[in-house]
Amino acid sequence: MPLARRTLLASAAAGAVLAVAGRLVLAQPQPRVIVVTARKFTYEPAEISIRLNEPVVFRLSSSDIVMGFSIPDFKVRATAIPGQVVDVPLTADKPGEFNFLCDVFCGSGHENMEGTLRVLA
Repeated sequence: MPLARRTLLASAAAGAVLAVAGRLVLAQPQPRVIVVTARKFTYEPAEISIRLNEPVVFRLSSSDIVMGFSIPDFKVRATAIPGQVVDVPLTADKPGEFNFLCDVFCGSGHENMEGTLRVLA
């Protein structure tokens, strides 16, 4: 086998398996990043689909005032402060449709600030 091909195969194998303290450990997949922007009185996007057991990170920001982000069914919550970004990790362990909502009073219209998270099996 040519040296270049052996080097390529060795690099690919090293990326998939790591040796830690003499033990083999499978490399974990990087979570998918989903950018979520909160604005009076909406989320963009308002509908998000992920796969069951898929690790994701919601990269949350607010463009105007302090907002909340809560997915009660997964006990996930964060506060979005204008000018800052917060990462909110989730690996959904049950399929279905779930609401996410603002849980920080943000003014008239706050009560309708929600979106839908679809977890696909």
